[in-house]
Amino acid sequence: MAEKEQQQQPVDDAPVDAHVATHDTPADALDLPAGWKYKRIRLFGFTLPWYASPKVQLLMVSFVCFMCPGMFNALGGLGGGGKINPTLADNMNTALYSAFAVFGFFGGTFVNKIGVKWTLAFGGVGYCIYAISLLVSVHASVLGFNIFAGVLLGICAGLLWTAQGTIMVSYPTESQKGHYFAWFWGIFNLGAVVGSLIALGTNINVKTAATVTDGTYIAFIILMFFGAVLALLLANASDIIREDGSRVILMKNPSWQSELWGLVETAKFEPLIVLLFPMFFVSNWFYVYQQNAVNGAYFNTRTRALNSMLYWLSQIIAAAIWGYALDIQGVRRSLRAKIALGVLFVLTMVIWGGGYDFEKGYTRFDVNQDFDSSGNALKTNPNWVPLDWSDSGYVGPMFLYMFYGAYDAAWQATVYWFMGALSNSGRRSANFVGFYKGIQSVGAAVVNNLDARHLSYKKEFISNWVLLAVSLVVAAPLILTRIQDHVPVEADLKGTDETIEDVLPVGHPEKQVTV
Repeated sequence: MAEKEQQQQPVDDAPVDAHVATHDTPADALDLPAGWKYKRIRLFGFTLPWYASPKVQLLMVSFVCFMCPGMFNALGGLGGGGKINPTLADNMNTALYSAFAVFGFFGGTFVNKIGVKWTLAFGGVGYCIYAISLLVSVHASVLGFNIFAGVLLGICAGLLWTAQGTIMVSYPTESQKGHYFAWFWGIFNLGAVVGSLIALGTNINVKTAATVTDGTYIAFIILMFFGAVLALLLANASDIIREDGSRVILMKNPSWQSELWGLVETAKFEPLIVLLFPMFFVSNWFYVYQQNAVNGAYFNTRTRALNSMLYWLSQIIAAAIWGYALDIQGVRRSLRAKIALGVLFVLTMVIWGGGYDFEKGYTRFDVNQDFDSSGNALKTNPNWVPLDWSDSGYVGPMFLYMFYGAYDAAWQATVYWFMGALSNSGRRSANFVGFYKGIQSVGAAVVNNLDARHLSYKKEFISNWVLLAVSLVVAAPLILTRIQDHVPVEADLKGTDETIEDVLPVGHPEKQVTV
């Protein structure tokens, strides 16, 4: 007995995330099940990850998002869904995010019940319909179809993003969660970069403010369709085996009743999660101001496409830097969380402080004109000429827009990393992400509606700066007190019918833990 107790004493100089550093098993030494999903292939002297590994599945879901929401972001990044008047896109997005809020909030329930593969595939379909409706609206008035497409995409996106978040938060080990965000966010936003290049190529000669060409919409529709099909090739979460041999924690036989109760159980597991809700709420709020009030209003069509490409490219770079910084193993995870919160607050003051100086240079009326009750432009201000990349004075606003993109990546990375630091359970992570996407979408629905009502650019800007800063202050108590250096397996198993034997391989040291 004394010998067992001695074996269980902690090692004083153990590295940060010690359970990962000491318990990870070399991939080549794992005793994987038989079957093609776990077959190792050697290529050019390297052993590739097996198909049902977190790395391969993350790569696949990244390319699904590359082709579906990545193209959607490229379209939105042009301002107004590529149209000269953003009011239609605002109304579609209000409907979209209202539906997203409901289905995002309960998205974790669907993921746990029908699985990530089918949830992602269904989610991808809505993006195609949305782009088709925008293309049709260029040639005919189809407001009913546009609003329907917005609602459908809200349902689909709520499910897709919850499934994606579940994979990104729960599949990696604790020491890899920042890395996984960096890889995903880079590939996903590469889709927006490619989409922006498509828009730039098809509108290269458009120096006025105009709706993008039909070819732009058609290219997006084709890529979105292939993304939905690719999702069908994903492995089920129950088949995933991590590099250390462990499995994702799931409910063995989920029912709708058990999954709805799981939302309550998740809130009981970490009641202070409510302190992250303001960060969730504002995490998509700034897109409307950046894309419509800055890019869509201030620049001509071809420059909007260039700016959009630079915006998403900045996200890729920032995600790589921020994601890897969050996983620095020489610093305890609890300390990394505090540093991330502080640095994000500083960035909020610096970047949005620079944005305030830019915002003072023009108003909505300067740019847009008068509007009728339907949001259609009545007249154009003859004194307003949208900025082109060849004009003097372009470089400053260009860099500001790039910093806005980098800031978005840092914000999203931090939020996902905070959620991942609270739990390693796939089931609980799905519910965390469901809360995140649902509340995020409430904020997006509200701000799109305000923009459709022609809220002044100054008020939109101030709402962003204030909400971002305040949400960080509200989140501080959770970050300072609840993020630990390691979440024990036993804590994650509460509320499920899984046991340690279900999630860890034979011979794993944590199986020797006794109570």
